[in-house]
Amino acid sequence: MTLISSVGSAQALDGREAGLQAAHQALNGMGASTPGLVVVIASHQYQAREVSNGVSSLLGDVPMIGFSSPAGLTQEGLRPHSVVVAILAGDFHAETLWLPGYAQSGRETASKIEQKVAARAESQSLLFFADGFNGDAEQFCGGITSGVKVMGGLSSGDLHTGNTYQMAGSQTGAGGLVAAFLRGNLKTGVGVDHGWDPVGRQFRITRSRGFWLRTLDGRPSSETYAGLFGYPARDWAFPPLNYLARLYPLGIEQGEELLVRAPIRVEADGSFRMNANIREGIDAYLLVGSRAACERAARQATQQALLQLGDAKPAFALVLVDVAWQMLLKAQPGIEINAVQEILGSKIPIAGGYTLGQITSAGAEPPKFLNQHIMVIVFGEAS
Repeated sequence: MTLISSVGSAQALDGREAGLQAAHQALNGMGASTPGLVVVIASHQYQAREVSNGVSSLLGDVPMIGFSSPAGLTQEGLRPHSVVVAILAGDFHAETLWLPGYAQSGRETASKIEQKVAARAESQSLLFFADGFNGDAEQFCGGITSGVKVMGGLSSGDLHTGNTYQMAGSQTGAGGLVAAFLRGNLKTGVGVDHGWDPVGRQFRITRSRGFWLRTLDGRPSSETYAGLFGYPARDWAFPPLNYLARLYPLGIEQGEELLVRAPIRVEADGSFRMNANIREGIDAYLLVGSRAACERAARQATQQALLQLGDAKPAFALVLVDVAWQMLLKAQPGIEINAVQEILGSKIPIAGGYTLGQITSAGAEPPKFLNQHIMVIVFGEAS
């Protein structure tokens, strides 16, 4: 059976209607094919349960996972205040899992994933979405040791309130992880890249605790950025600067490459709220992004994904983009999709959204947690 996909999107006053309309549009593109997996990207402004009810009222109990995002992405570009529904059908099997305890323990959540992987002998891959504001993504990555192929992102939403959610079938909520175990005649290729480069300014991480980066060069983080950008330190604790700080992440030396770590927001005390730990006593570089570099990164990530796909024919692309890209490319919304289509072609259905990080694995190594990247996952039929 040939791998088929279709994407629908809709805007409505409430999540149920938007979910229903988007699912109807996607289903219209499937012909007589029986859906095997549904991926939903929904505006954080909708209620998760309403979106889930709207989609499932049309698609029934088809395996479904989804996440919240400030905006959706399709082959037409950026879709604000919308629900995006992608349907895949083919000779594969998908099994979904709702793990509500991710925010409490990334390690325990990883252990449950590993148990599920070990229960089946056949090869499988894992597509997942987890809470981007709460939970330790690096701890989760460290707990995945089976070598299973992992690909996914951290759901986003309102950066000021931390409002985000995840969906697996009829189960919805915040603080969780939703996963789809995929096996059968389905192949995936994953590519990642980012458009941020060092500009020469270097800092010492002088104080950090948990997800809070307290001081840079011995001063509150907001004071250090105030000195660089000219805005008073107190202004960094309020919108829009408190979340625009994500545009200026830190690059930490890790081998030949810089590990990118970006603030979610600036707190009232001037510290940066991250979603990964940064060790004290290490040096970091200020990174700045550009439209040209992001477009180049989107093309390179798509090329990587197609290369990994090998001779399998691409049928669908899931694009997970850091929220910083949405901020940076505000004057040209959705331009990253154009760059993906330059490589992929305009006929391959695309769905995606903005995240607070991505996770991917390469070979037998544990998965890696990324900030500020674009991740392109291309689904194809194994030959």
